[in-house]
Amino acid sequence: MTITWGPEAVLLVVAGVLVFALGLAASIALHEVGHLLPAKRFGVKVTQYMVGFGPTVWSRRRGETEYGVKALPLGGYIRMVGMFPPSRGEDPDVVRESSTGIFQTMADDARRLSAEEVGPEDAARVFWRLPVWKRVVVMLGGPAMNLLLAVLLLGGVTVTVGTELVATTTVSSVSECVLPAGSTSTSCPADAPPTPAAAAGVLAGDVLTSFDGGAVTGWDDVRRDIRDAAGREVPLVVERDGEEVALTITPIATQVPVLDDDGGAVLEDDEVLTEEAGFIGVTPVQVREAQPVTAVPGVVADAVEGTARVVLTLPLRMVDVAKAAFGDAPRDPDGPIGIVGVGRLSGEFAAVDQLPLADKAAALVGVLGGLNVALFVFNLLPLLPLDGGHVVGALYEGARRQVARLRHRPDPGPVDVARAMPVVYVVTSFLLVMSLLLLYADIVRPISILG
Repeated sequence: MTITWGPEAVLLVVAGVLVFALGLAASIALHEVGHLLPAKRFGVKVTQYMVGFGPTVWSRRRGETEYGVKALPLGGYIRMVGMFPPSRGEDPDVVRESSTGIFQTMADDARRLSAEEVGPEDAARVFWRLPVWKRVVVMLGGPAMNLLLAVLLLGGVTVTVGTELVATTTVSSVSECVLPAGSTSTSCPADAPPTPAAAAGVLAGDVLTSFDGGAVTGWDDVRRDIRDAAGREVPLVVERDGEEVALTITPIATQVPVLDDDGGAVLEDDEVLTEEAGFIGVTPVQVREAQPVTAVPGVVADAVEGTARVVLTLPLRMVDVAKAAFGDAPRDPDGPIGIVGVGRLSGEFAAVDQLPLADKAAALVGVLGGLNVALFVFNLLPLLPLDGGHVVGALYEGARRQVARLRHRPDPGPVDVARAMPVVYVVTSFLLVMSLLLLYADIVRPISILG
């Protein structure tokens, strides 16, 4: 893919980046709406709804909630009163003013800050007093909103334009000569024989309509027939400029990649397996093909699975990013990428020459769909301060109470989530370092669709 740089291309890049930025802001804002609506529905007092972090750029108060936008668009939050329960045995309205030990101090500070937001009239509206299932609903509301957005965005692309390229029976290019299997050469040696397609007179733009006496119904079928016809002279009919042209072609036996049922090359130990089969030397035109609504769940599931694999191996992948950013290692195009990198890709998609407008729009929508998949998967990690950490804490509390009930023991009370504050600081520090590393890598060693 290439970009012909000029005023129009620059405007398209800017437009692509702006579309991504607005989509990112909308995704974050709707994530927080996913928390806000059930929290208010369950009677929790919500004092703030903010998109971004850092200094407040704009805000307005509506009722008891301040709605606003902050300077750094790296996330968002809603502030619910009473996120942390008092420590066991203490009056809910009294928090210890001093303690010993750094970890205990972190927990006490979190409880104190949480208690300071609770007025006498709010005692029954604190988050920690909600039943377990309501807390789970509130905390899963954000990721669920991102999943819904991913379904709508990726589903829209799937049923209108298509998410995968499908090979057609139209010839995109004809190889001039036969090169050894595995060769990376782009030019033909003087002694290289011409490919059967070149020798037969097949041209780019021809449509294959008949091969060996049988009608061509699809690329997969004709490719299989070509492989089976090695060494035989067979008739070939193509449509060229609206007219049928009869040709004769003899596929040669050569080493070609072994293909799986989906037409992809089979790998073994990271190497492409080959076999001897018929070859003529043509490459088909590939187009996007709209798919039925029934394909949407599979598309979304594949996106979630792929993102989960990246997230679950994130520490190792960040090592690879660091090697690429500070060394000579190549940047993995399927590895982690930061906001700046995704914005850059969005701009490139908008300006690339070879893509029609519909494909450019589909690419941008697909990027936003992938972004929401990433927000969904990442926020489900069972670590505080992520949503998944709060969900695990609530589920653990529910399980502990159920066990106590079955054993006829006293109610053990709420789980002291504040005791996990050291984990919060560690996870937050890792996220900060990761964000800075990705920012640097996206600037000095960016991932690009231009190669």
